[in-house]
Amino acid sequence: MMAALFQRTVSAVLKLSHRGSQCSYIRCLSTTLPHWQEFGGSSTLDNPRVLITGALGQLGQGLAKVLRNKYGRDNVIMSDIIKAPKHILQSGPYYFADVLDFKNLQQLIVTERIDWLVHFSALLSAVGEQDVPLAIKVNIQGLHNVMELAKMYQLRIFCPSTIGAFGPESPRNPTPDLTIQRPRTIYGVSKVHAELLGEYYHHRFDVDFRSLRLPGVISGDTTPGGGTTDYAVSIFDEALSSGAYKCYLKPDTILPMIYIEDCLRGIVEMLEVSPKKLKLRTYNIAAMSFTPEELAAEIRKFVPGLEVVYEHDARQAIADSWPQRFDDSGARNDWGWTHHYDLNALVRIMLEVVGQRLGVSPGIEAPLSQTR
Repeated sequence: MMAALFQRTVSAVLKLSHRGSQCSYIRCLSTTLPHWQEFGGSSTLDNPRVLITGALGQLGQGLAKVLRNKYGRDNVIMSDIIKAPKHILQSGPYYFADVLDFKNLQQLIVTERIDWLVHFSALLSAVGEQDVPLAIKVNIQGLHNVMELAKMYQLRIFCPSTIGAFGPESPRNPTPDLTIQRPRTIYGVSKVHAELLGEYYHHRFDVDFRSLRLPGVISGDTTPGGGTTDYAVSIFDEALSSGAYKCYLKPDTILPMIYIEDCLRGIVEMLEVSPKKLKLRTYNIAAMSFTPEELAAEIRKFVPGLEVVYEHDARQAIADSWPQRFDDSGARNDWGWTHHYDLNALVRIMLEVVGQRLGVSPGIEAPLSQTR
């Protein structure tokens, strides 16, 4: 099929040869077919070239590091709309890329010969509620641009979804892969739109769209990005720096969470898994669920004097509409997803990572490897 398409395209282009030089119609051909189809080329899935949008966020930096270790430094291109710090520029290719600028993205995809596109650019839940028009632009118009480019250049595209894609009518404990969603935030609405648009593009245009609904992602290396679950990141900094934390959620608010190493591994596994194993295009993944009170109690095993005050704000209503526990049996059964970090292991590694960043000893006695 690909060979026939190639021959038809060559024949059509050769008929136009009298209008320009040989290099002109070869340039035309190179923009007609994805690079792995040019002149009888083979698929590059064993060594893909990957573009990450929104790469300076919580997930992008970590994923770039993981993928560069697997596929090579120069095969993973980071992009964002802000000035990158020096260590990012030294770690590998980085470009300015605005997901609202179709031509800018198209030029980057063609010039860098991209195979896989990881689309992280988005305004998160709490931030999105503060500027709904901007969230619609970034989360929906930006998605339309990358989906159309994935169709044009036959890219494998990964776009994360979220616990925020569910609403108060959804079953909360547990929440299955397929159920009523109807979210109450523009962030959640945009993610449901992404899930459905990706599934449509897959069935209508054979786009290899893949997505994971992620729980709250916890990491100690980057600043929280404005999500409702970010208390579970901020509490570690405050525990080690001041010994006190004011939590914006009620103490008994249960939400699903995941440590970033598990999260990144899940994304890589989803990117790499054979399409034949995917019964769905969007899966839940999970590791643990806990409340702010339970997290604080676990931290006090190492920081006994931690004081937590609970003063809930507008983010409480968002949390109350989200799942308490994810049913991720689909991912576990279809492509072998499993998590490594539970609550105890999460607290240990977070205190270790944050303590190193702050120059504070968290007083962890047992090696981390014993908790995994």
